[in-house]
Amino acid sequence: MPTFAIAFPVFDPIAISLGPFAIRWYALAYIGGIVLGWIYSRWIIKQERLWGGPSPVSLPQMDDFILWVTIGIIVGGRAGYVLFYNPEFFFSNPATIFEVWKGGMSFHGGFLGCVIAVLAFGWKRNVPVLSLGDITCAVGPIGLLLGRLANFVNSELWGRVAAPSLPWSVVFPTGGPLPRHPSQLYEGALEGVVLFVVLALAIRGGALKRPGMILGLFAIGYALARITAEFFREPDPQLGFLWGGLTMGMLLSLPMILAGIGFIVIAMRQKPLPKGVT
Repeated sequence: MPTFAIAFPVFDPIAISLGPFAIRWYALAYIGGIVLGWIYSRWIIKQERLWGGPSPVSLPQMDDFILWVTIGIIVGGRAGYVLFYNPEFFFSNPATIFEVWKGGMSFHGGFLGCVIAVLAFGWKRNVPVLSLGDITCAVGPIGLLLGRLANFVNSELWGRVAAPSLPWSVVFPTGGPLPRHPSQLYEGALEGVVLFVVLALAIRGGALKRPGMILGLFAIGYALARITAEFFREPDPQLGFLWGGLTMGMLLSLPMILAGIGFIVIAMRQKPLPKGVT
C-alpha cells in the first residue's frame, strides 16, 4: 500500500447540465482557453511599445482570426490524435472520429492546425504570418494550462507509477491501485505557467519586433516541456514505448525543436520592425 499517496478527489466530468444537454470540463477548458487567449491577444496588439509602433495585426483582424484558429485547433487536434495515436481503431470505427466530446485530442495535431489557420488567414487577409503566429503562440500556454487541468479532472493521461513515499503521488480511479505521478499537473506547470512566463518576458524584452521570435521560442519551449513531462507520463496503452524507449509525445516534439531553431534564425536575420509599420 502507498505510504503518502493522495486519494484522487471525486470530480464530475460534467460541469454544467441543462436537461439533455451537458457541458464537460474538457469543453470548458477549450472555450476558456480560446476566450482568455483572445483577450490577451487584444492586449498585446494594443501595446505599441512592445512592437516599436502600431502592431502589424489589427484588432478587427484578430477578432476575425479567432474563428479560424478555433477550427484549426479542433480539427487539427482531433486529426492528430486519430493519425498519431490510434489510427487502427478509428479507421475500423470511422464514426467515432467525430465523437470529440468523448476526448482524444493531440496537441501536435492542434499546433499544425493552428499553423494552417495562420497561413490561410494571412494569405486571405494579407496579414503578416510571422507576427500573427507570434501572437497565437504567446497566448497558447493559457489553453495548454486549462487543458491539462481538464485532463486531471477527467482522471486521464496520468503518470507512471511513483515511489510510495512521493508525497504528491495520486491514486487515480482509472489507473489501478498504485500511486502515480500527477503528470497532467506537471505538464500544466511546464507547458502552461513556465512557458507563459518565458514568452511574456521575451515579449517585454522586445521579441515581437523580430517576427517569428516568439513562434520559435514557443516551439522549443513546448517541446522541451513535453519531453520532460513524458518521462513521468504513462505512455498510451495502444502505443507503449516506441523506438529507443521514446514515447510518441517525445518523437512528435523533436521536430518542433528544429522548427523553433529555424524560426529564431529567421527572426534574428531580419531587421526589427520599423516604427509605424502596418
